Amino acid sequence: MNARRCVTTANTLYVGPHAQPCREILPAVPAARPLAVTRVRDAAGQEYILHLDRVVLRAPDGTEDALVAGPGGLPVADLTCLALAAAGELWVGSRHGVCCCQHGRIELYAGRRWLADDDVHALECSPDGAILVHTASACTRLHFRTLTLASKADHYEQLTDARHKRFNYVTGCQLRQPGDLTQSRQCTDDNDGLWTAMYVAAESFRFAVTGADEARGKARTAMLALLELERQTGIPGLPARALAHRSEPEFGQARGGEWHRSADGEWEWKGDTSSDEIDGHYFAWGIYCDLVADAAEKELICATVRRVTDRIVQNGFTLPDLDGQPTRWGMWAPERLNADPAWRAERGLNSLEVLSYLKTAAQLTGEAAYEATYRTLALDQHYALNTLRQKALPGDFAGAEDNHSDDELAFLAYYNLLRYEQDPALRALYLASLERSWQIERAEDCPLWNLIYGALSGRPCAAEAAVQALQEIPLDLVNWPMVNSRRRDLVTAPATDRFDAPQGVRPLPWRERPLHIWNGNPYRLDGGSGLSEECGTFWLLPYWLGRYHGILAEA
Repeated sequence: MNARRCVTTANTLYVGPHAQPCREILPAVPAARPLAVTRVRDAAGQEYILHLDRVVLRAPDGTEDALVAGPGGLPVADLTCLALAAAGELWVGSRHGVCCCQHGRIELYAGRRWLADDDVHALECSPDGAILVHTASACTRLHFRTLTLASKADHYEQLTDARHKRFNYVTGCQLRQPGDLTQSRQCTDDNDGLWTAMYVAAESFRFAVTGADEARGKARTAMLALLELERQTGIPGLPARALAHRSEPEFGQARGGEWHRSADGEWEWKGDTSSDEIDGHYFAWGIYCDLVADAAEKELICATVRRVTDRIVQNGFTLPDLDGQPTRWGMWAPERLNADPAWRAERGLNSLEVLSYLKTAAQLTGEAAYEATYRTLALDQHYALNTLRQKALPGDFAGAEDNHSDDELAFLAYYNLLRYEQDPALRALYLASLERSWQIERAEDCPLWNLIYGALSGRPCAAEAAVQALQEIPLDLVNWPMVNSRRRDLVTAPATDRFDAPQGVRPLPWRERPLHIWNGNPYRLDGGSGLSEECGTFWLLPYWLGRYHGILAEA
């Protein structure tokens, strides 16, 4: 059930098929449910005996051991039934979901991501390896599809095309009823520019790997939408967070954020643009120009790069909004980052960001002025040194917190900066910064962080862990409610996260955690509503980046 084949060469991890868990809610509840089985025997004569909080394992000679609900054991108690599959898996039902025990691993399938409900009454094993989970309200068929990463990529492409494109901006969608994908709706997001930029990058890498015209067309369409964010504000160098068209219900309605009408009245644009957006734009501009753009597109993009970069530089390394004042997070000024305690938490990250912007601008446009300004910040204002501790952690200084959204911004900024910088001294500092950041993040097994680190450093990057994450991420990207804080097997961290939510001391497997994209907290135990679906971009970006850089290949 957990079969994976990863064969390594000196430089590339070759990835074979894996077993992908899937669920099907059967249309009708059987008239006669099977009885709950509480004692089963395997072919070797070992007996499994169910108790309320444990499963006793009795060997043929009478020796006993037990799987107990608690640390290192079963995640839940209130056990109700057993089933033994032909391949040897032991399935254990409970009032809180169903567990699969095989080869020393215990997997929990719970919540609407996997079951009609969690109150398991009986289990049946099918000859095809599926398990029928009879719960209070329905019967769910859990089965395992043999997939490659390439076939998962196709699945996420189709999912994204079907529900996640709005005027060529690509982001999550809202659902009117929990899990009902037939009633999805697209709406603006605070970070339409960032999410669309990551889609541009994913499709650009895909085009570079496959040469597929479809990938080039998708990257191009999304890039043109990205450029519209700056054009529609009518303010040179100021991209909007998002655009809303007059044909949309929310147009002209009072809602969160700063909304302004475009010159032709066809659009509203959202101001107070964040550094999140600017990070995304530069990230996508560099990758698209290097891998996809023709001469005319490069000229169009470079004109936008000049306007945005000039606006930042000419306004003292800030991003002024419509009112002429810097946006809330559009701040990269030396007097703030180097001297203002209020900006201490952003010193390392924002130094890294603006260095990446300027280096990207210099690379794409060829203008020496951007390179000179870049070196002034890097050396005279010691921004290069600032990057060495860009990742802030609780206890580093007053007010420091573990901000997972900032991790995303940092790794996107590292990507172009380290690809374009050739100065050995500066590269040494940036690589040291990247090394420290990745070593802190390594426990998360995030495929995007791991593969960016490997691409930029040339060092081993825990590619196997990245592959395991790409394999484990569910096909179903609905943000289903997941509740893990009540589990018996987990150790809860003594401190909550920055939103005061409980978190574990290690990330849960993807099938068990609340769904999150790369700005989310992988340690979070509970979350989700079933009222949104993520697009496939967050999976497609690390996959195609890893393929492009030769770290991953299909076996």
